[in-house]
Amino acid sequence: MAAEAAGAADAGRAPRLPPRSLQAPLLLTVEMHTGGEPLRIIPRLEAAEAAVASSGLSLLALRRHVAAAQDHVRQALVHEPRGHRGMYGALVVRGAAAVGNADLAALFLHGAGYSAMCGHAVLALGRFALDYGLVAAPRRPETAVRLRCPCGVVTAFVPWDGQRSGNPVRFHSVPAFAAATDVPIDVPGHGKVVVDIGYGGTFYAFLSAEQLGLDVCSSKTRDLVSGASAVTEAVKKQFPLHHPESEDLAFLYGTILTDGKDAFSEEPTTNICVFADEQVDRCPTGSGVTARIALQYHKGLIQLNQSRTFRSSTTGSLFTGKAVKEAKFGDYNAVVVEVSGEAFYTGTATFTMEEEDPLKYGFFFK
Repeated sequence: MAAEAAGAADAGRAPRLPPRSLQAPLLLTVEMHTGGEPLRIIPRLEAAEAAVASSGLSLLALRRHVAAAQDHVRQALVHEPRGHRGMYGALVVRGAAAVGNADLAALFLHGAGYSAMCGHAVLALGRFALDYGLVAAPRRPETAVRLRCPCGVVTAFVPWDGQRSGNPVRFHSVPAFAAATDVPIDVPGHGKVVVDIGYGGTFYAFLSAEQLGLDVCSSKTRDLVSGASAVTEAVKKQFPLHHPESEDLAFLYGTILTDGKDAFSEEPTTNICVFADEQVDRCPTGSGVTARIALQYHKGLIQLNQSRTFRSSTTGSLFTGKAVKEAKFGDYNAVVVEVSGEAFYTGTATFTMEEEDPLKYGFFFK
């Protein structure tokens, strides 16, 4: 009984922090995953909020500022020893200039830098926004959460029972479009392949793994990563990209290898996304599903509101996607895509640094 009482007393106290540098930020995070893909959420970063408040930075401008002045935060949380090769993060941003007419804004962090869009993060952040009180008046049974991303505003639709959020979560994308189809690309070590390039908040190259002599379902992951990365580098050199609104967004984020099953079917189609610096998505890739649906709609392979199921070749997790309405984006005929999946909490964390630690900002191991 005495031990139980002592345990109860200890449980009521705040956890004691280890010795740490008072000059370095104390980093508090909420940990989630969507379809196996991790999301380390940073609810607040005072330096980013100060930049928005003092300079009125837009979210895209803040993305540049954080990359230049606060990148040690990304490195410390995403890289080892606090993170790992596949870690992904989201920095929640406050301040009217960055958030605008949305409920919240976010920057997306990965091992090599900052993305423009992340579907798995949007699904998780939709739940987080409700559970952490970032939406003023949530409604039952489902609440719309407007999230400003670097690529624009997306809306997540989150189940809400009045006490906590639930699953599945779905979101409506920014206008997605086929940037190019049937593009011949010379890939060193593989010869000529034919790729499609789609935009779902960020740009991806798509091709069947079979073109590289691989099988997306059975080949070794390292072989799929090597082949996809070779395609990414070749496309970057041979096919210039253009974004209708901002050249900050005109970059190829990665390559998605598929099973080649693009025609409409009730059966799942499998893919693997290799993005940034050979980082492997554990889930079916929300922005990739968005871009792939846009390509299939452009080719006449699916109709509006025809749902397709997408399977991750790494974990087997599933997303669904469908084109819900046509749109125009610059000169492109586009569609708004709905993507649905499940996001779950895995914990919270408090991260500290010691000033004399030579690896306090982490290291990137390949």
